[in-house]
Amino acid sequence: MNTVSASPANASDASKPNTMSNAELASHSKPDYVKVWDLPVRLIHWLIALCFTGAYLTAESESWRLLHVTLGYTMGGLIAFRVIWGVIGTRYARFSVFVRSPSAVLQYLRSLMTTSPEHFTGHNPAGAIAVLLLLGLGAAISVSGYALYNDLGGEWIEETHEFLANTMLAIVCIHITAVLISSHLHKENLPLAMITGKKRRIASAAIASTWRSVALVILLSVMAFWFWQWQQAPIAQPTQNSHQISAADQSQHEEDDD
Repeated sequence: MNTVSASPANASDASKPNTMSNAELASHSKPDYVKVWDLPVRLIHWLIALCFTGAYLTAESESWRLLHVTLGYTMGGLIAFRVIWGVIGTRYARFSVFVRSPSAVLQYLRSLMTTSPEHFTGHNPAGAIAVLLLLGLGAAISVSGYALYNDLGGEWIEETHEFLANTMLAIVCIHITAVLISSHLHKENLPLAMITGKKRRIASAAIASTWRSVALVILLSVMAFWFWQWQQAPIAQPTQNSHQISAADQSQHEEDDD
């Protein structure tokens, strides 16, 4: 059975700064690409991106209401698990490792103006802020969407829901831009790292397990929820007008037969 990388060895590693400049990284004997992001972190990241994109694009369509609601609820559930995993998960998934003080954020931003910006194995301090903002906004969007869908508030709930969604879209755009800039400055493909789970670092920084079993449970849970939502979808009923038209057509056919 897999174990969360919280052994004494990993705990001691997590307490040490996991940062170095690009020059220091290059000076190490054979810096390598090692596993940093576990599979649950990567799967949740891309599923949240998919859910938010799909929900945003279907927000104004009444015919796509069920899909919009399903994606919103799914995003809320994924965020809830990501918060839990941020406490008990692998080393670089934990908030205690990548959430840093404001002074650390400023120091990192200043380093970006130099020829040797600080390199972090996990999230850098600025990226950590984006993670917290996106998780918080996503949770608020899911809660307000639930209230709106179940008529638990007035018009202000709808306005709040739309404002939160537009704010999150803006943060997503800023986040993507920052990731591309960071990839250029650090000479490291960060979007690819969130797919493969690997980043440039010395071998001792690698996580012990990618937790495929947990990722499988998450994926199966999402698929089961989607199937359940589909099964609960109301079956379209013929309108009264269609009944009247059908009755009129039948009467016409009977008259023609006579």
